[in-house]
Amino acid sequence: MTHSSPLRELTLRGLILGALITVVFTASNVYLGLRIGLTFASSIPAAVISMAVLKALGKGTILENNMVQSQASAAGTLSCVFATFPGLIMTGIWSSFPFWQTAGLSLAGGIAGVLFTIPLRRALVTESSLPYPEGVAAAEILRAGAEDGNSRSLGALISGSVVAALFTFASNGLRVLADTVTVTTSAGAAVFQASGGLSLALVGAGYLVGLAGGLAMLLGCILAWGLGVPWLTAYMPNPDHLSAAAFAQSMWLHKVRFIGAGAIAMASVWTLVELMGPVARGLRSMIMASRDPLTTDRDRDLSPRMLGLLLLITVLLLGGFFAAFLAPVAHGIWPAVIAAVAFSVVFGFIMAAACGYMAGIVGSSSSPISGIVIIAAVLSALMIMGLETLGLMPAELMANNQKLAIGFTILLLSAITAIAAISNDNLQDLKTGQLVGASPWKQQVALIAGCVVGAAVIPPVLNILYQAYGFAGAMPRPGMDPSHALSAPQPALISLIAKGIFTQSLDWSMLSVGIGLGIGLVILDLLLRRRKLSLPPLGVAVGIYLPPSVSVTLAVGAIMGWLLKRRIAKSHAQTVSSSGTQTEPAAEHDTSVGTMLASGFIVGESLTGVALAIFSGALGKDDALSIASWLPASATTLMGFLVFCGICFWFSRMVLKTEPSS
Repeated sequence: MTHSSPLRELTLRGLILGALITVVFTASNVYLGLRIGLTFASSIPAAVISMAVLKALGKGTILENNMVQSQASAAGTLSCVFATFPGLIMTGIWSSFPFWQTAGLSLAGGIAGVLFTIPLRRALVTESSLPYPEGVAAAEILRAGAEDGNSRSLGALISGSVVAALFTFASNGLRVLADTVTVTTSAGAAVFQASGGLSLALVGAGYLVGLAGGLAMLLGCILAWGLGVPWLTAYMPNPDHLSAAAFAQSMWLHKVRFIGAGAIAMASVWTLVELMGPVARGLRSMIMASRDPLTTDRDRDLSPRMLGLLLLITVLLLGGFFAAFLAPVAHGIWPAVIAAVAFSVVFGFIMAAACGYMAGIVGSSSSPISGIVIIAAVLSALMIMGLETLGLMPAELMANNQKLAIGFTILLLSAITAIAAISNDNLQDLKTGQLVGASPWKQQVALIAGCVVGAAVIPPVLNILYQAYGFAGAMPRPGMDPSHALSAPQPALISLIAKGIFTQSLDWSMLSVGIGLGIGLVILDLLLRRRKLSLPPLGVAVGIYLPPSVSVTLAVGAIMGWLLKRRIAKSHAQTVSSSGTQTEPAAEHDTSVGTMLASGFIVGESLTGVALAIFSGALGKDDALSIASWLPASATTLMGFLVFCGICFWFSRMVLKTEPSS
């Protein structure tokens, strides 16, 4: 039976508001990514801003807010193409970012990412127990905004947000509190390093992720920094005479991280194999639902006909822009174009599944998109070399030290990056939609609208930043100060990998070790399942690849959450046993306080990160508010650690606090 007065959901004002938020978030993410190599998840800040604006406009609903945040988060996530497009400047292929080619490939990849998440929605969201920490947090925020009467939940959300915002402003803005704690020691030539990030958002994400995902990432971190880095520092030369800490970081960045990338590749393949059954069932269910007249909007995706039309448009866009890149400089391009389009679609779907699964385990912010891009860079370059061996590549691609081949690889990677990034984020949004009762097909329309707006914003932002600052090693004009150039770490790494493959100078040893380790992790997980245990191979691989400041802190949040929930359950059982009377369930108590506080941590840090990114972009420097020079470095580290521990203690007290039942 259909409700007589359905809630407003996909509205014109919502689309306009989502587009306006998109412009800010996309620009901020592109700047932040090129400056320090990191971005912020935009769905939660978008949800908070949407609630405030629509509440002021009147008649806003939870479903309309959900559509706005879905659209804005899709566009903000599409900005991840900052990791590839600047490589075309660095390699000398482009001198600026042509609007139609940059926007067109971003849009084609974004639409493909949305399309691929449609069958994955049923496999990874509807029929899955993956935690999706940021999706759950966004849903709790939307519910708190819609249910004004739930003062305890709303109060917990606001308290967590304010505390996290103040802590983040003090650490990332004023720089009076350190954002990481690192301890380095040596045993002979071997260097051991332990590091943890002082990030409340990661604590909140870990709390929502749960114990299995947190421990898997912690194990990966131990393998990287307890075995990999000490072994390599003991046996590898140090010709630049780096300090112990710098040498350990160098070994992780240039060696161990590639082990993580290889393990991610192997674990991703296994994840795809395991998902084949659920994805096939999801496709069947989607087709049956589209033909069933009794199917409600709450379970209806875009129709198969619309999916086919959008996929055709995507293929034509990809083919057209690949051809436009090659046609002016090469002949006989169509085999290369067809192969690139096929690679984008097939490999893009594989990466969509892998990224969606990783986002379900650790959240979008901690999902290693750059690791996926490294894998895609290797496979793309190998595909081009294979076609060249078969005589199917234009001769011009391999001339002039393979300059054009490197550029074409980076262009292909840009489409793959857009697909992977959108898939990584969209499944979080679809999880939010499932929890608040959104219509999947309407949410998919909003996601595509976000891709359209984001794709239009990205090229001018890239051009403005390049002309204003330049990139490390690639300045737009002579006489510019290279110290102010954007470091653009990901594009530089991708360009280096592509060049290394074509010139046969890439070190394959670490990737091979990672693939072998991935196989071992898959076998170990299968053995543990026989005892009703599990160790997600992808979680361990991600723990190796990500910085320890992420893995360790997320694991701390997961362990803290497990201990608190166990304490609550034990206390509740003792109360029931002694009184014989059923009281408020422990799980409900935890949901109303712990989950909302954890969500508040993510909200506060995300919103403050957005504000600081905009401020930094306006002033052209990321330390404009810093007063750290007035304090000794040891003081900021000690104060940061003590304040962080104090907040974690406060969090625990708030979760365990007993409140009278209403």
